[in-house]
Amino acid sequence: MDATHTIHVDVVSAEESIFSGEAKFVALPGEAGELGVYPRHTPLITRIRPGSVRIEMADGSEEFVFVAGGILEVQPNCVTVLSDTAIRGKDLDEEKAHAAKAAAEEALKNAKSELDIARIQSEVAVMAAEIAAARKFLRKK
Repeated sequence: MDATHTIHVDVVSAEESIFSGEAKFVALPGEAGELGVYPRHTPLITRIRPGSVRIEMADGSEEFVFVAGGILEVQPNCVTVLSDTAIRGKDLDEEKAHAAKAAAEEALKNAKSELDIARIQSEVAVMAAEIAAARKFLRKK
């Protein structure tokens, strides 16, 4: 497939490049709802919520990456997803995410300040999104 039918996608976490390659389509969780990006999309910069980035490859296969929120930049020939935490679908661990969510919920019971409560609620939301992403990825296998 030539470059007019694909768009370059980079998914980057604070630690490493998680995905880099050509795709026909990218779907991800925008702040106001699901976003879909095709080649030659209008330039855009926006925040994204925790959830799954679905990358439809040029050969029709799909790649999934969980992101804990972040920033999306779209240019006509390039999509860049920047997230503090990004995990390849095949590396998601539902049990670990459940354990982390339970620990955060327990910490919420003992939180002393509004700042602690807000931070822990954010952690719980990210873990819930990671669990949902893990379930979605495992169903696709």
